[in-house]
Amino acid sequence: MRTTLVERVAAVLLGLEGLGLLLIVGWEIAALVSGDAGLLPTSLALIVLTTIGAAAVLGFGIATWRGASWGRSGGIVAQLLILAVALGAATGSYGQPILAVQLAVPAVIVLVCLVLGVRAAGRRREPAADGAR
Repeated sequence: MRTTLVERVAAVLLGLEGLGLLLIVGWEIAALVSGDAGLLPTSLALIVLTTIGAAAVLGFGIATWRGASWGRSGGIVAQLLILAVALGAATGSYGQPILAVQLAVPAVIVLVCLVLGVRAAGRRREPAADGAR
């Protein structure tokens, strides 16, 4: 199945997000090894969950590149979760609005690309046969 340029851009951006998560895993491991982590079980759980998240986002990127609808859907959910984290970073007594913008802007760009990709995929589908509505 052919994918459009916007779907390819979305796939690449999802791949970059997945690689960014892998960098965070490396940072978490370095903190654990250097003794900078507070509790060992909590640190290990965070490393495992971040690794799972990175694998999922990379998988969404690969699937989007190949034109699979589940990749676009998963990518959209991931972007909405990132936007929720950005909102949380912007609010509260320790709010960090600059960090929130740094999280939100790329997520909005990827979200727009994915939604445009969904629309393009819908146009690629063959119209239903008469009477099969």
